[in-house]
Amino acid sequence: MDKKALRNPVFIISTAIISALVILGAFWPEGFGSAAGLLFNFTTLNFGWFYLLAVFIIILFLIFIAASKYGSIRLGADTDRPEFPFFTWIGMLFSAGFGAGLVFWGVAEPMSHFFTTPFGDTAQTEEAARIAMGYSFFHWGVSQWSVFAIVGLVIGFLQFRKKKPGLVSTALEPTIGSKPLVKHSIDTLAVVATVMGIATSIGLGVLQMNGGLNAVFGVSNSIGIQMLIILVMFLAYTISSSTGLHKGIAFLSNLNLGLALVLMVFVFFAGPTVFILETFTLAVGDYLTNFIQYSLRLEPYKNGSWVQGWTIFYWAWAIAWSPFVGAFVARVSRGRTIREFIMGVLVIPPAIACVWIAVFGGTALWYDLNSGTGIAEAVNADLTSALFQTFEVLPLTTIMSVLAILLIFTFLVTSADSATYILASMTSYGSLNPSSFAKLVWGFLMAAIAAVLLYAGGLEALQTASLISALPFTVLLLMMVWSFMKIIRSETPPIKKSDLRQFQRLEREARKDKRKP
Repeated sequence: MDKKALRNPVFIISTAIISALVILGAFWPEGFGSAAGLLFNFTTLNFGWFYLLAVFIIILFLIFIAASKYGSIRLGADTDRPEFPFFTWIGMLFSAGFGAGLVFWGVAEPMSHFFTTPFGDTAQTEEAARIAMGYSFFHWGVSQWSVFAIVGLVIGFLQFRKKKPGLVSTALEPTIGSKPLVKHSIDTLAVVATVMGIATSIGLGVLQMNGGLNAVFGVSNSIGIQMLIILVMFLAYTISSSTGLHKGIAFLSNLNLGLALVLMVFVFFAGPTVFILETFTLAVGDYLTNFIQYSLRLEPYKNGSWVQGWTIFYWAWAIAWSPFVGAFVARVSRGRTIREFIMGVLVIPPAIACVWIAVFGGTALWYDLNSGTGIAEAVNADLTSALFQTFEVLPLTTIMSVLAILLIFTFLVTSADSATYILASMTSYGSLNPSSFAKLVWGFLMAAIAAVLLYAGGLEALQTASLISALPFTVLLLMMVWSFMKIIRSETPPIKKSDLRQFQRLEREARKDKRKP
């Protein structure tokens, strides 16, 4: 038993809060869901502008830091080099940041916008398809990852260069000080938001897996099957977490990326290849052209709710998840320069996401526009069927559906495995090697929460409740920007190679001059 974790106030208080929320969600799902919905609507309706501005400011700050003289500073000592190979690093970022979400929404989001357009245009037309792809690229692009990047940058810099605990509260010390009560409160909020977010993601992923098994094998959509899936997942990520970061998570991350590439390449060639390429190119152009407009778009003149239901919801979700994803991204980025970290995190995962959406979403759009397959209507009726409805119009339907179910499963296991590691670290004073006991406790709690709430029907309520934490975290993210500026000013960037060569040349010339009679 880990006595150190049991003495940690963050561990004790966060488990008590989570237990209370689970009891409310299980035994009073309607009342809990109503209260959570009211709070979430209050924050998004009154502070949606704040979310949009904050994320936009963070993007500008990260670009500035990457381009500045500080970009060459490493997350670690000047002599450190990346801890993980590039492919493994990208796989870890991809798995932790997207989880099963991209597999779920890769078809579901563009088809949802195609069915109900963002600007009130005529639905299910060529123009609606174009807008749907551009907005889907925007939602899965740089903005979402900027939130993860700022948390990861500050925590990674302090953890590996300054040798401080990898905690959210540590990242804020330059602005909030080091009072234990304040620090413990911030870390507790981070833990609670992470647990609720991961638990709901596990629950939603289990529902999608059950839907896939139903579509492929005729397995019933039942609570018994869902409990069995959760049990298998729990065993899988418990075994994986016991093997450590360099084995379990690294192996699963490579497997996820490999499986995703296999599925994507198959659909690319089996689907409307030229249409996918043209759709991708046009959507990238629309994304870049409309980036500022979409980033700051609200609907004050017509009291619309589309932006609140999509963009603001996405940003709130990303911000609520930022302590977990940011801390994990920091942990696997040791030895990389600030510029390499920011460019890698802001460009590569979003680029993969956009390609994925173009391939899968583009294929579904083409068949609806040209063959009248009705995928959009099916997705509108049941979001979990989106990917499998698309496979129905492609060859090797069963094989691809089975691979997709396996990909969803490995994504969920990787996300849960990463979360158990980060939660154990958060509740063990930021330890880089938290105990197996702490990881087992958090792994069990996440599985138990998902199971109880699926059984009681309170999963959606917990998902909504988890997003309430986004408002205070948005304030903390902006404080992190200020904290990092204060920290980085004291750093001396390493000498550039070009400057070093110039210095060596001048030194040689000076020595030659001395030798002259």
